[in-house]
Amino acid sequence: MSLKTLSICICISLGTSSIHAGTSTSSKIFSPCPDSPNCVSSLTEDIKHFVQPITYDGTVDNARQRLIFILENTQRVRIVKSDLNYLHAEFRSFLFRFVDDVQFFLPPDESVIHIKSASRSGYYDFGTNRRRVELLRAAFKSLAQEASSGIGDDE
Repeated sequence: MSLKTLSICICISLGTSSIHAGTSTSSKIFSPCPDSPNCVSSLTEDIKHFVQPITYDGTVDNARQRLIFILENTQRVRIVKSDLNYLHAEFRSFLFRFVDDVQFFLPPDESVIHIKSASRSGYYDFGTNRRRVELLRAAFKSLAQEASSGIGDDE
């Protein structure tokens, strides 16, 4: 892992949190974001909660492995559910130990990763969930660029 990717993983884990998630890990479809501003999702039509999904080239299996690698190398993150096309991770804030739920859905017929990031408690998150998604997107892109350029491959 390059220093840039490691730095992005560290930044992701430094975020703080605060909101009610209302997430459902039993279904593969995300529950809607609440009216509070502490939730973002790529599967909502509500513009104030919307974020773009993460896009990728290659296979869904490679994208899933890249995502798992990022999550496993991010501090205070625990993967709580991992299925073929669905991941659920808990992100714990550094200072107050708030837990945010982050869900990922990888449709087998699209080159996208849908994402929902929501706080479990509080009302405001001061943009933490939106920043987290963007940092995950940057880490994913950085790791994909490393893979395509052969960085880290043993010869």
